[in-house]
Amino acid sequence: MSSVLYDAPGPLARRRETIGSVVGAIVLAGAIAGAIWYAAGNGVFAADHWDVLYDPPKGQSAGAVWSSMVVRGLGATLRAAALAAPLALVLGLVLAMMRTSHLAWLRVPAIGIIEVFRGLPVLLMMYFGLIGMGLDTYLAVAFGLTVYNMAVISEILRSGLAALPKGQTEAALALGLTRWQTLIIVQLPQAVRIMLPSLIAQLIVLLKDSSLGFIVGYPELLQSIKNNASYFGNDYYVALFTVGFVLFLAVNLSLSALARRVQRRTPGARQVVVAPAANGTGPAV
Repeated sequence: MSSVLYDAPGPLARRRETIGSVVGAIVLAGAIAGAIWYAAGNGVFAADHWDVLYDPPKGQSAGAVWSSMVVRGLGATLRAAALAAPLALVLGLVLAMMRTSHLAWLRVPAIGIIEVFRGLPVLLMMYFGLIGMGLDTYLAVAFGLTVYNMAVISEILRSGLAALPKGQTEAALALGLTRWQTLIIVQLPQAVRIMLPSLIAQLIVLLKDSSLGFIVGYPELLQSIKNNASYFGNDYYVALFTVGFVLFLAVNLSLSALARRVQRRTPGARQVVVAPAANGTGPAV
């Protein structure tokens, strides 16, 4: 039995892989144990370093602390992603269609837009939206996330289109479909299905990049955690940032689980077969 890229490993190779996995797991477990021991030695796990989450000092309530992080902080993060994600998907799809066009006046500008915005930092685009365009912090963050991710998403979709068999496109054109009809009816449904994991991964990157918003003054989750840590003191940094770690991880793992669920419930890559109609007068898709 062999795969496309390499032959199946034999008994010796499998034994080496097993030994390497066991050794790697032991080293990783040791590193984690060492980090926990070091943190415990510095009092990180002491109760007075974590009471900000259930009995905060300075007359504040635990509900107010959690509300500032979960409701306002995480809510602001999700609002920015909720605006930027659909815009990036739609604009990325448009750019991918333009990028694959045979018309130079569509293809060349699309290439320029993709290369420019893909090569610029997200934070720079946020600052441009805030200072250059006069947007408020929410729209500036959404603008930066949108223009960067639309360029990346367009390249993801273009890769999916390039991976499709050329015979389908040739058959569709031979049977009278225009290039745009071929792209929309035959190619795009399959390309989206093929690249769905990559698209979901890019949306997770978009969500994580929203944390850059605190630099331009947007009160997202990271900014909320920093405000709480500054107010209550440095002793609570670990506890508060642990909450941020758990919240980001929960949201991103939920998106990954949703992607796997959608992928399981979606039939295999839609094979759109273009064949002559029964009476031979037109295409049957």
